[in-house]
Amino acid sequence: MLSLTCKNAIKAVIYLASKYDSGSNAGIKEIAEFIDASDHTVGKLLQTLVKGNLINSVKGPSGGFYVTKEQLRQPVINIVYAIDGNEVFRGCGLGLKKCSAKHPCPMHDQYKTARDILEKLFTKSRVIDLCEPVNNGLAYLSS
Repeated sequence: MLSLTCKNAIKAVIYLASKYDSGSNAGIKEIAEFIDASDHTVGKLLQTLVKGNLINSVKGPSGGFYVTKEQLRQPVINIVYAIDGNEVFRGCGLGLKKCSAKHPCPMHDQYKTARDILEKLFTKSRVIDLCEPVNNGLAYLSS
């Protein structure tokens, strides 16, 4: 359901959140290496996240990307909307353009249930909730 770019964006924000307490910024290469993604992809998605005020950046020798205390508390769905939009929670599971309750595809009801569960999960989960298990070594951002 989520694009690879969106998954990488969520991992990048979680990584930045995991660095919050240290007060240090992270560069594109560092983030890309940690989440196992290309520098180019990470650079583009970080630009989108900065424009959406989901993360911040500082230029210069000691620059990089970081999150604020308020950004730590944001729901993960903000990242999904910034990268994939809200269509990910509205679209047809088979990609039909005219799928609806009145004109359903064969998977409509089951897929709608799954979409609704995911939307609630991303709405309820905050960035800080996802970075704590990473910081404690209970969860990982790369394989």
